[in-house]
Parts: sequence; structure tokens; C-alpha cells
Amino acid sequence: MSEALTFHFDVDGADFTSAGQASVQVKKNLRLLGISPDIIRRVSIAMYEGEINMVIHAGGGEADVTVTEEEIVISLRDHGPGIKDIDQAMQEGFSTASDRIRTLGFGAGMGLPNMKRYTDHMEIRSELGKGTDITMRVNLK
Repeated sequence: MSEALTFHFDVDGADFTSAGQASVQVKKNLRLLGISPDIIRRVSIAMYEGEINMVIHAGGGEADVTVTEEEIVISLRDHGPGIKDIDQAMQEGFSTASDRIRTLGFGAGMGLPNMKRYTDHMEIRSELGKGTDITMRVNLK
């Protein structure tokens, strides 16, 4: 692979049943590219957690996954309410999910911590009332 490959996904914020479709497609694409199963697992988990967060908190968004010879970059963008306190949001168990979301089995406060845990680098940029951009990187070498 001599040049970057980018896969783009629109994440539907109105449909929990479609949440996770992008991470499933990324897993298939990475398998076809011959990426190691461990890397695929890490990318899939981080991507899924990001998708679910966009559905729960932001009404959806967009995801791009770029694969180079050195790394896989996951870029997530939404136009939701933004994250008020990123340090607090990064604490395991902290969640602003509604009771309705919790009854569906989501909102345990592990999304952002898991995204960080399964990637080599994560950067969050968020502005209240405008949305959140998250960039995660998984090294291939």
C-alpha cells in the first residue's frame, strides 16, 4: 500500500440499530487489506465506542478512517452539544447519558476511556454548542 486509503461514513444519530455499522465495515476493509487481527480489534473497538457516543450524545456525525503504511487514523466529527469538561468525561464511569439511554444498555461512561485505551494516541477538540472532533491513531509499525 503506497498511498493512503480513506473510508468515509455518515453516522445516523436517529437509529440505534444502525450504530456500529461503520465499525463493522472498517473491520471488513482492514481484513481485506491484511491488517493484523489485534490491530483490527483495537480499531474496531475504538470506532464502535465513537459511533455510539455520536448517536447517544450528538445526534450522529461523520467518521473517516485513513490507512497508511505507518498508522490508522480515525477521525470523528459531530455537531452535538460539545463536551463541557473533557477531563471529567475521560473518567471511567462518568456519563451524561439519559436514563432512557441507560435502559437500552448504553451510557456506562466507558466510551471515551475505551477509545483512549485501544489507540496509541487520542486528541479531543470540543466546543460547547458546536460539536466535538476526536482523532485517534493506531500505529502499524
